[in-house]
Amino acid sequence: MSTTGTGAASNADTAQATEQKTQGSFAARTFERLGMLPVLVVMYALFYGLTIYFSDDGTSNFLTSGNNMNILRQVAINLVLACGMTFVILTGGIDLSVGSMLAVAAVLGMKVSMPEATPWLALPTFVIAGLACGVINGTMVAYFNINAFVVTLGTMTALRGAAYLLANGTTVMNTNIPSFEWLGNGEFLAVPWLIWIAAAVSVVSWFILRKTILGLHIYAVGGNAQAARLTGIKVTTVLLFVYAINGLFSGIAGAMSSSRLYAANGNWGVGYELDAIAAVVLGGTSLNGGVGSIWGTVIGALIIGVMNNGLTILGLSSFWQYVAKGVVIVLAVLLDKWRQQHNAAM
Repeated sequence: MSTTGTGAASNADTAQATEQKTQGSFAARTFERLGMLPVLVVMYALFYGLTIYFSDDGTSNFLTSGNNMNILRQVAINLVLACGMTFVILTGGIDLSVGSMLAVAAVLGMKVSMPEATPWLALPTFVIAGLACGVINGTMVAYFNINAFVVTLGTMTALRGAAYLLANGTTVMNTNIPSFEWLGNGEFLAVPWLIWIAAAVSVVSWFILRKTILGLHIYAVGGNAQAARLTGIKVTTVLLFVYAINGLFSGIAGAMSSSRLYAANGNWGVGYELDAIAAVVLGGTSLNGGVGSIWGTVIGALIIGVMNNGLTILGLSSFWQYVAKGVVIVLAVLLDKWRQQHNAAM
């Protein structure tokens, strides 16, 4: 056998492997820089084309300013919950109780708003109730070392029952809530306050994670909790903080949702935890912890909002929205797994 031929074949294989590695590296670098933003752009273009194709007059209102504002309004509550969920998942945890925390905060806030003498207490009640629920979760996870999935599964059920009990199994309604009506239905500079609040929560979350020592500690705990503890990081304090702020944001979301509809009941926020987790995962935050960003979570929440809005305009039922959301989540997890394998191979 010719050694020249063997050498040529080996060089060709090496060149091909190098080219594949370069292409893979380029794809990985692109994903690291842009995240799921290209997916959002493609989704916008796809639904724009579909709404034109299936319309009777060949036009589409999908990209209008009114519809875009509607998407942002619909995304706002989920984005607030997803920001809190990002903190938790970055530490390698999970919180299944955000919908139930939202319900408890919403019912308590609405009940406090009923007496004419105490409507001003409503907003603090929303926030404090959510924060208290988050502290309960954080205490059990951080100080009693109970698995986060088990803890929040339990509190999800218990807090849901508490919300029904607080509402006496009915809907607490108050159509005269001047103290915080603006939050759900008011505008500032022609932009709904819901969107302003979601933007503010996102910016504060980004600042904590990217510009503070606490943020660095959150990433460190998610990357390797034992190593973080050995370097002097107070892991229990970090864990308590992330679950507490997640509860705080759930309370804010409760105020946003109840002020929008002037009501609250024990059924408030059912399934919201799934949308929040979906937004975080779609945004590129690893379920293993240590990797992710608020920017990615914003993109993930927008993807879900655009998908729901586009399917609604096309006239498809909510059942199809569940199917589409599930498929997208699985694809996002596969993409995250590919990224982890690529980073490990580098």
